[in-house]
Amino acid sequence: MRKYGLRNLQLIANKTNIPRPTVHARVSKLEKEGLLRTWIHPDYAKLGLVRAMVLLTTKPGRELLAPEALQVPGYWLRLIRCMGEYNGYYSTHAIPVEKRWDFEQYLEKIVASGIATEYRLLWLAEARSPLPDFSYYDPRKKTWTFDWPKWLEALAAKPAQTRRREPSVPGTFDQKDLIILKELVKDGRITLTKLAQLLNMTVPAVKYRFDNLARSGFIREYVIDMLPFAPEISDLYEIVLDFKTTEGLLHGEKVLSNLPMVTTLSPVEGTNSIAVRMYLPRTQMNNLLTMLSALSRTGVLTGFTYVLLDPMTIRTRTFAYKFYDDNTGWRYDNLEYFEELRKVSSAFDKEDGMQVIFQTGLVPSFQ
Repeated sequence: MRKYGLRNLQLIANKTNIPRPTVHARVSKLEKEGLLRTWIHPDYAKLGLVRAMVLLTTKPGRELLAPEALQVPGYWLRLIRCMGEYNGYYSTHAIPVEKRWDFEQYLEKIVASGIATEYRLLWLAEARSPLPDFSYYDPRKKTWTFDWPKWLEALAAKPAQTRRREPSVPGTFDQKDLIILKELVKDGRITLTKLAQLLNMTVPAVKYRFDNLARSGFIREYVIDMLPFAPEISDLYEIVLDFKTTEGLLHGEKVLSNLPMVTTLSPVEGTNSIAVRMYLPRTQMNNLLTMLSALSRTGVLTGFTYVLLDPMTIRTRTFAYKFYDDNTGWRYDNLEYFEELRKVSSAFDKEDGMQVIFQTGLVPSFQ
């Protein structure tokens, strides 16, 4: 599915020599049981957008205002409560390239408003989401092997000559193309019939647009989302690794993409750093920190930062396709956002705007 696309099960059946009904039944079963989710990573640079990662430390007592403040510009992709070196909120955004400085000014306003005490902003290159490496999984014992000594040795090895990534350039697209891409971000296996109904177009016309988007590189990667470890015993982390050299970064990215707990890799623009999202059994976190510490002592890394992400607080959405106009491009207005932020900040003084809501959830038994 990852290699040949998420929707063409007949092609996958032909390539794997598995009957199409069997392929369809297995994929449908995995989806119904919540074990398989699929979507795409669009090429944001081709859309004239750049991804930003924000780590926001909130002021005590104003935590509830932070996600509302981060949502004001409307270009957010993901919001999650985070704990660790930054206590507050982790968020990602897809900002118009020419509005980078404006977005930084908006974050400064969040701090000035008293909602947050500090923030860290990283501009990210395009993301990769590798599949879990099931060679570390024993299906008979139903257990995973975490070969930390092997992974440490691989990351500490002398980098081989690696080709640097070629940056994408903005492409040609319109509002209807954006709607197709945002639907694929939500569900990578959406049918052409559903897209045709949504766009009020014929299926052949939608297929032409879809094929053109894929051929032009707007679909950067097909993502297969599978949870390799049980949620009850695992945690989600965002880790920023600072490599000493560019060669070390490229080598490290290649090694990390083969680790079973790595879900997403995003190089940080203009640096030798990379943001790594990891889904890791709780019992292995100390081993991860031990490995990162060893890499820092040997000079492979110059530092690292990590936060724990609370999956119960995740809010997600697609990129802000509604803010694009075929004639004028992306709309971004900081003056409007500053006024909205002022209204959010003033909610702190209103009792009805700061209701305390507790989460409910089952507590696992350890008997």
